[in-house]
Amino acid sequence: MKYNFLGNTGLLVSELCFGTMTFGNKEGLWQAIAGTEQTEVDELMKTVVDSGINFIDTANIYSFGESEKLLGQSLKNTGLNRNELVIATKVRGAMNESPNGQGLSRYHIFNSIDESLQRLQMNHVDILYVHGVDYKTPVEETMRALNDVVLTGKVRYVAVCNWPAWMVMKAQGIAEKNGWNKFIGLQYFYSLAGRDIEREIVPLAEDQRLGIMPWSPLAGGFLSGKYARNDEATEGRRANFDFPPINKEKTFDIIDVITEIGKEHKATPAQIALAWVRQQPGITSTIIGAKNSNQLIDNIKSTEITLSPQQLEKIDAVSALQKEYPEWMLERQAGGRDKN
Repeated sequence: MKYNFLGNTGLLVSELCFGTMTFGNKEGLWQAIAGTEQTEVDELMKTVVDSGINFIDTANIYSFGESEKLLGQSLKNTGLNRNELVIATKVRGAMNESPNGQGLSRYHIFNSIDESLQRLQMNHVDILYVHGVDYKTPVEETMRALNDVVLTGKVRYVAVCNWPAWMVMKAQGIAEKNGWNKFIGLQYFYSLAGRDIEREIVPLAEDQRLGIMPWSPLAGGFLSGKYARNDEATEGRRANFDFPPINKEKTFDIIDVITEIGKEHKATPAQIALAWVRQQPGITSTIIGAKNSNQLIDNIKSTEITLSPQQLEKIDAVSALQKEYPEWMLERQAGGRDKN
């Protein structure tokens, strides 16, 4: 397992991050995703730490707090050293039906972190992500609240999920102007089936020295190789929760290529897909999830694969984004003064 500095900080995190969305009860939205209970959680966490992964990702909204509870209890049950782990959670989603039970207001951020810490049985988290946009709360209020919650000692660093690039830069500018804590990392959907962040988010990360933590690198399991062209999904997460949205015909073409490359490495399509994400510019730690140890170990083995330049070219040819304006105009007008 390799370790990378997280953005412009001195914090080292493993090249894989273990996501805990599978932890908790199977109700509502989480029926197709969760269902892993305490005994299995404890086994998964031991496998995670034994593999060298030190970065754990959860969220208050995962199974409406159950994921945080199970994660926190697993550290007690297994005797794992919390001080050797980097624990991240999130704030934004609706945790109850009260008027202020969601969002990125100062009120909700402070209430949410206290509730998360209680569920986790911890006195601090290492990273707090804002888990999406709150159009009703001024960005200034959110950034001031995040700065102040860091000053309380309950949070070490702040980061962001799923915001548009312009809003991230606005937030960074506000924090810079006021001397507040800035975002140190970005958590976004990124996979061979969804390379959209290469348009704006990846250049932003490079410019601002922000770490990128891709979520759903297997596109909701679609890149696992278990789905066949022209067949309806009858099992797995995609059968009941068809998310994130992807171009499935294009993705089947991608699967054909990574399956062939997998034969060269004696690896699964999933392992090749994970290896590809890991080798992309700006990627700090790729988030993987699992419901059982076998699946987890299979994903961890992807770190043993290094794709050759020729293999990367083949994959890029079938998965690359179509150039959109203004990208094609920027390239046309660069004229010897491009960024390279």
